[in-house]
Amino acid sequence: MNLPALLGGEPVRRRPFPAWPVFDAREEQLALEVLRSGQWWRYTLGETLSETHADPTAAPSKVAEFQQKFAAAHGCRYGIACVNGTAALEVALRAMGIGPGDEVIVPPYTFIATATAPMLIGATPVFCDIQLDTFNLDPARLEAAITPRTRAIVPVHFAGLAADLEPILSIAARHSLPVLEDAAHAHGGAWNAQPLGSLGAAATFSFQASKNMTAGEGGIITTNDPALAEHCESLVWVGRKTGRPWYEHHRLGWNYRLTEFQAAILLAQLERLPAQTALRQQNGARLAQLLREIPGIVPLAAPAYATGHAWHIFVFRFLADQFGLSRARFLEALAAEGIPASSGYAHPLYRNPLFAAPGLPLDYSQFVDLCPASEQACAEAVWLEHRLLLGTPEDMDDIAAAIAKIHQHRAALTKD
Repeated sequence: MNLPALLGGEPVRRRPFPAWPVFDAREEQLALEVLRSGQWWRYTLGETLSETHADPTAAPSKVAEFQQKFAAAHGCRYGIACVNGTAALEVALRAMGIGPGDEVIVPPYTFIATATAPMLIGATPVFCDIQLDTFNLDPARLEAAITPRTRAIVPVHFAGLAADLEPILSIAARHSLPVLEDAAHAHGGAWNAQPLGSLGAAATFSFQASKNMTAGEGGIITTNDPALAEHCESLVWVGRKTGRPWYEHHRLGWNYRLTEFQAAILLAQLERLPAQTALRQQNGARLAQLLREIPGIVPLAAPAYATGHAWHIFVFRFLADQFGLSRARFLEALAAEGIPASSGYAHPLYRNPLFAAPGLPLDYSQFVDLCPASEQACAEAVWLEHRLLLGTPEDMDDIAAAIAKIHQHRAALTKD
């Protein structure tokens, strides 16, 4: 092999990986339908508007169509679209009856919204450590995190890999606790051949710009519980109730509605999701196999129950002592070879300044000792964006070749 690009050699690749988002004339067609209809939200305008007296001349709602199709694709009867994944978590938890004084168990290796959504409704997030081989909530540590104040458990399907749901659901049932799946990374994923998003009391998804399907922003709650669905929809729609007069409000809700433009884009994104998921799975499996041959590179496990990996992120653990290079230097060298990567979360959630603020009901510094796997994950993780997995098998070979090249020249890279 030639010298590493960082030391003056030729990089493994100069051509770019696939861009994100992926879109074509279908998004344009559906967005133009909304634009030309003049119906830019779910209903036409008018002072007499009510769900029982909707304008019969109005175009079919793209939001309603998207909710039905996304829910069905994820094994659910109901979908409640909203402005983003954070709002989806907040709405779902509140619809479950969670509020001030309650505790919600969450993993610390996840986006901040998983923990702040409970806080926004007055509840307290309690952190439960992850499994080091999957970066998902560790069921073996779950029971110890439950207290008399626990009201819900929120496992995250991190990176699109299904959480170990069988023991989590069993423990939750034993304590009469609802499980809310945080499926922000898991569009089209599966657990034991069942769609992620259909296994807990409810689930939430995100359509933020980086997600596996996107409208720039957006979110949705999925459930098979009609009462929970009605409550969620009411909260998203400023406390209204279906079938009641428009200006009659029954709950303290928000205006968290998704627009028709976003739903139009998401309908097109949903149409191509199965093919994209299949491609990510094919390339993810290939890349994982190649990387397992390199010392110090440990792709996350693929448990038998994770029958449909959504591959929102390709994650591997970088064991610096075995590889022979620091993670920071490795990432620098990898970028020089034309492979974009990052170290992911800099620290577990409880280390954020937010959790050191005065007046919080818990001393969050305790979780440094209670969550060793999360601490280690933050020190070892390397992330590759899902768009890389939309490339060719040769692209996967390039990634592996670049990492192997860096490993071969690790001594020279250490000295420079």
